[in-house]
Amino acid sequence: MTFDPFGDFATRGYLRNVAKAKDPGIVQRLLHNSFLTGIDAALDHLKAQPSLSYADVLQTHKTLFEGVFPWAGEDRHTNASHIFVKKGSVIFAHPNDIRKAIDYALEKGQDNAFMAEKPGEVMGYLAYGHPFLDGNGRTIMLIHAELARRAGISIDWAATDKVQYLAALTQELEEPGKGKLDAYLKPFIRKGLESNIADGIKAAPGLDGGNADTVAGETSNPMLQAQYEEQKAKRNGGRDLQ
Repeated sequence: MTFDPFGDFATRGYLRNVAKAKDPGIVQRLLHNSFLTGIDAALDHLKAQPSLSYADVLQTHKTLFEGVFPWAGEDRHTNASHIFVKKGSVIFAHPNDIRKAIDYALEKGQDNAFMAEKPGEVMGYLAYGHPFLDGNGRTIMLIHAELARRAGISIDWAATDKVQYLAALTQELEEPGKGKLDAYLKPFIRKGLESNIADGIKAAPGLDGGNADTVAGETSNPMLQAQYEEQKAKRNGGRDLQ
């Protein structure tokens, strides 16, 4: 099923991309080229900030993808507040909860000791927020890499396996804080700074996030609301998580 939250795929292509392309292969090439063009400027921006905020996450997405999507830099609360988005069995943060989820991730990620010890947990919190209709994996990877740099570590993404990484990330999304993604990433954590962060990110095999997102349904749907709240309660497990 085509991911079509705007409901105008037939006339404006996938997510209103500038080329009005409908073919997934063409869209992915547009995204990849835009990402390669913008990655250095996006990383420079992040490095220059005294601390990272939600605005920096939005700006990173805009820098990476404004050549493809007119709405680049807008979160789902702005352009798709009426729908739940899911991947597999995981419903991502409700549009009203996105900022809260990302703020929580940034709070944990900017605790350098926590980040150095649990980079997988922080990645899980970022991924759950899923702020955008597309480009989440690449955007979050840059944010995570800058958090890791500040914490004095780096991750050898080129050595990771896409299938295993995405499986561990899914487990982390379902049960955050249980060490699922941290256990997977542990062999790939390097102390000290990576010589070229951009090259390291480009080598990450799971950047495209695997299977496409789907529209789970309207946020007004009582059954989906109940399913989301049940998932939220399971994720929180009595803790104050977003």
